[in-house]
Amino acid sequence: MASFRLFRRKQLMRGVRLNVSKSGPSLSLGVRGVHVTLGRRGVTRTVGVPGTGFFFTSGSGRHTGVHTAHRPDQRVRLRRHLAELHQAGVLSDDEFAAKRAQLDASSDGD
Repeated sequence: MASFRLFRRKQLMRGVRLNVSKSGPSLSLGVRGVHVTLGRRGVTRTVGVPGTGFFFTSGSGRHTGVHTAHRPDQRVRLRRHLAELHQAGVLSDDEFAAKRAQLDASSDGD
C-alpha cells in the first residue's frame, strides 16, 4: 500500500536539526553517520556508514519494545471495554464475538 509522508528538516546550526513530521517535532544532534534524535517517542540513537545505506538504530522511551503484546491487566480492561461497547449497541453480537476471539488469540501467545 502506497502513502504520502510529510517530513521537513531544518538545520538550526552545525550538528543540530529540527525535524517536523505528521507525528510531531523532533530534534537531531550529531554529524553525518552518528546522531541522536529526541522526540515524542523517546530517544533514538543511529550509527551508520555514510553513503552505504548501512546503519543501526536503537531507541529508548515510548514505543521501543514489543508494543503489540498486551499485558494481563490491559487484556482485562480491553475485555471490559468490548463488553461495554457491546452492551451499548456499538458492536453487534458477531463483531463482539470476533473481537473477543481476536483478543483471546493474542493472549495465547504469551
